[in-house]
Amino acid sequence: MRVLFDQGTPVPLRQSLRGHEIKTAREQGWSTLLNGELLRAAEKAGFDVLLTTDTSIPYQQNLEGNKVAIVILSRNKWSLVRSRLQQIVDAVNAAKPGSCTVVEIPAK
Repeated sequence: MRVLFDQGTPVPLRQSLRGHEIKTAREQGWSTLLNGELLRAAEKAGFDVLLTTDTSIPYQQNLEGNKVAIVILSRNKWSLVRSRLQQIVDAVNAAKPGSCTVVEIPAK
């Protein structure tokens, strides 16, 4: 799968998603795009999954009919995200076009 990391998604997570093609919004030149624009750019570029820490996306965007799946991390601090690596990998692997999954990252 082609996975796009939004700004704020911890880049070290890339190591846990072996077998997937990972790009960051910055690498794509999309670091200034807002959510709707980023989703459209990702879809047009053939990405399968947007991995983001923006928990407001489902409330701000109409996700119906999207081809890009969204996996949302509830926190972006690497020391916290590390504790949920398998859940994140599982969510990315299970992502289907248009789906939106939130991986809850505990504060401690």
